[in-house]
Amino acid sequence: MSMTQQATPAVGTPPAPGPEQSDGRTRQRPLALRLLARPEVGVFLGAVAVFVFFLFAAPPVRDGSSMANILYQSSTIGIMALPVALLMIGGEFDLSAGVAVVTSALTASMLSYQLTMNVWVGVIVALLVSLAIGAFNGWLLVKTGLPSFLVTLGTFLILQGVNLAITKLVTGNVATDDISDMDGFTQAQKLFASTFTVGGVNVKITVVWWLVFAALATWVLLRTKYGNWIFAVGGNKDSARAVGVPVTFTKISLFMLVGFGAWFVGMHQLFSFNTVQSGEGVGQELIYIAAAVIGGCLLTGGYGSAIGPVFGAFMFGMVQQGIVYAGWNPDWFKAFLGVMLLGAVLINLWVQRTATRR
Repeated sequence: MSMTQQATPAVGTPPAPGPEQSDGRTRQRPLALRLLARPEVGVFLGAVAVFVFFLFAAPPVRDGSSMANILYQSSTIGIMALPVALLMIGGEFDLSAGVAVVTSALTASMLSYQLTMNVWVGVIVALLVSLAIGAFNGWLLVKTGLPSFLVTLGTFLILQGVNLAITKLVTGNVATDDISDMDGFTQAQKLFASTFTVGGVNVKITVVWWLVFAALATWVLLRTKYGNWIFAVGGNKDSARAVGVPVTFTKISLFMLVGFGAWFVGMHQLFSFNTVQSGEGVGQELIYIAAAVIGGCLLTGGYGSAIGPVFGAFMFGMVQQGIVYAGWNPDWFKAFLGVMLLGAVLINLWVQRTATRR
């Protein structure tokens, strides 16, 4: 009997499903890392910590009028820190911002008083002068290729000398004359330096302007083509130019925005105190830059936000007034600022490395 073998088909078992393969381009990063990638998260947590600290260390901070004063101090820094932050995101910074504030105030005050004009004439001329200073800084930087440190350091020294020399020449003093009794003063004061009441607490109008400017700057950065240009020129201006970004226009306009901020803060100072000391403003540019850096902006450009400098300025105002309310020696203020600045730089470095780690 012959035996025949009948082949039976082998029944194969499908391989067990392995772990799903993905690469770094498609993998979804955890929410915590995505939050850390936001430049304002670190400074927000820092601002909360500083606020809570002074709530316990300085009980007067809990009073509404004290908080209004803290917000006022923060706003005078924050209004200038916003355009300075945008400029830093664009890859540059301006060392003349502090004295430019005084230049604007001196221009409006002396022009109005010496020529016996309505103060609004001085205000408008001061705006044109401030924008011209910013345009000059941007134009010189673009045309020469010099670092913004050198260009704006030169402007800083020029403005510092001009402020003192022209004020002494025109008024015979280091301060301008009182303009509080001139035409248009009351209307200009309402716009730049008025006070309103909320719940029985007097709040300066600069707090409102600060928040309005912050919202506008955030919208520009996140929702407009100009905001994309700012990040592009700050990241790599040659690549930005290759894809059609108007690098020259963006750089110059950013310096002009700093000029606008200097004009606005200068007008606030003028209409708050009625007179201007020509030697003021030196050192304030470092405060504005530090507020932007603490707010998450990098000196190398291409990274940052408009919200971060708001919290950075609030930290400055909180520390400045909190030290006073706590009864400590106010000489410690600069030491606190140095610690906050170094801490912010280290935190930003850690945040960047953590957020980009695969």
